[in-house]
Amino acid sequence: MIDYSTFTEEALAARLADLKIDHADFDLAIQALAASPLPDLVVIGRLKRKKLLLKDEIARVEDLLNPDIIA
Repeated sequence: MIDYSTFTEEALAARLADLKIDHADFDLAIQALAASPLPDLVVIGRLKRKKLLLKDEIARVEDLLNPDIIA
């Protein structure tokens, strides 16, 4: 896990944008694999877990950018 305590707000915003792009890329890859004639469910499962980890990291970075918002 990355320690974001030393990141500037601009660096956090850039990291958040990168994470969202990666998340979208995983989503497209999962959709493409699922649409194949013989989808590899093991690979799809791995990608889904990685996508979920990205979602959690996105939430952490968003919390650091918006600390006053209560979930």
